[in-house]
Amino acid sequence: MLKKTSLIMGLMMAAQVAYAEIVVVVHPSNSNAIDSKLVQRIYLGKEDKFADGTETIAVNQNVDTSIRQTFDESIVGRSSSQIAAYWSKLVFTGKGIPPKEVASDAEVIDLVSKNPNVIGYIDSASVTGDVKVVAL
Repeated sequence: MLKKTSLIMGLMMAAQVAYAEIVVVVHPSNSNAIDSKLVQRIYLGKEDKFADGTETIAVNQNVDTSIRQTFDESIVGRSSSQIAAYWSKLVFTGKGIPPKEVASDAEVIDLVSKNPNVIGYIDSASVTGDVKVVAL
């Protein structure tokens, strides 16, 4: 009975992760218009400034997390392995540095809340008043 209960609990937790809604967040003072195309360009290193001319600093979650994999596929439009290969080529040729990686929503919130140039993504359930959700 215990094994069956553990299995059911594990499946329920996995289902919750699979249905997590990802939101892109910026510093509350950031008033730039940000759409999904701009977010995609920022995370591919093709754009390094917001519309007002301020620098963008993208923050990624660790590649082995489900939120990262979902973000890569749904927002960036590529699988995590495709993005890794893309960044490997840019790094090798000296044409880019991939976004910094952090381990959790809390770390993204901390970085975004301290720097108006940082852009990141988190689970919508983790949103606090320290960040502003960008409508995509």
